Amino acid sequence: MSTTTALPAAGNGSQAPATAAPGTLRGDPRGRERAAWLLAAVVVLVLLTGTSLAVGARDVPLGTVWQALTAFDPLNGDHAVVHARIPRTVLGLLAGGALGLAGAAMQGVARNPLADPGIIGVNAGAALAVVAGIYLFGVTTFTGHIWFAFTGAAAAAIVVYLIASLGREGATPVKLALAGAALSAGLSSLMNVILVSSQDTLDRFRFWQVGGIAGRDWSVLLPGLPFVAAGALVVLLAGRTLNSLALGDDVARGLGQRVGLSRAVVALGVVLLCGTATALAGPIGFVGLVVPHAVRFLAGPDYRWILPLSLVAAPALLLGADIVGRVVLLPGEIPAGIMTALIGAPVFVWLVRRGKGAGL
Repeated sequence: MSTTTALPAAGNGSQAPATAAPGTLRGDPRGRERAAWLLAAVVVLVLLTGTSLAVGARDVPLGTVWQALTAFDPLNGDHAVVHARIPRTVLGLLAGGALGLAGAAMQGVARNPLADPGIIGVNAGAALAVVAGIYLFGVTTFTGHIWFAFTGAAAAAIVVYLIASLGREGATPVKLALAGAALSAGLSSLMNVILVSSQDTLDRFRFWQVGGIAGRDWSVLLPGLPFVAAGALVVLLAGRTLNSLALGDDVARGLGQRVGLSRAVVALGVVLLCGTATALAGPIGFVGLVVPHAVRFLAGPDYRWILPLSLVAAPALLLGADIVGRVVLLPGEIPAGIMTALIGAPVFVWLVRRGKGAGL
């Protein structure tokens, strides 16, 4: 994995100054274009949300969906189907938004356009913690998975940051990437040792490992809401910080940034978002990698726009993948984690070949 140490001019050749007025059209000459993309993403997300409530093994007309939401009749079978799909749709919105924000922030912290939250060992830490919870404590519920996965993700991120901070230069992007890759390999090996030694643990774990948003209810979603909200707040407020970090550590220090502290705060937001999303929906790949890349291709390198656009576009991708997975193999379905890989991989290859989305 390669990293860049400065803000390249790849793509449209523009870079947003860290001192520009945040989020205003006056300080951002491309503000109207970016606002139009954000509005379009919101419209697409609303449409996909409605489609998620309507489409499945039993299709429901959109008019009936609206009636089920505004005037629920418990004796109406279509209304019951719509209400059964609400937790699944809400989870798609939460997990997708969390993964999109986490991916965009991680690429900014690591200054690596091919980075995703897995670079700091979040997914590996969450997976090992879930396996340990199943093997040692017999955890079988999704609510139990939440706490183990979140704890594992946070612990892995802290260990990676501490290892990368050793030495005179501190936690540089290269050291973060190397420490994250090494820890991920080690944690994955430990997880495989447990899985090989316990068939029962393997049987329970494999359903979570695939990644998906089906089969969850409010008892799973509600415990994760505070973590997602806190992580989203931390990351969304870090747009100007990420712009400064993208210019390089020396320039960021010259602009008054405390580079180590800034990276630690943003990394905390990433852990909250990605750890909770992984706990709720399993290790869903490509969402945190492809969406920020596509957003950067459309809106440029300014993180004050990349972050909110990723927050909206990522759940649209996850819901779209889930909807396709419901209908391609009726009466069965393909988990969303598999569909995001099938959809995201060719899109990512196209973006990289175009070249404009590859630079930070």
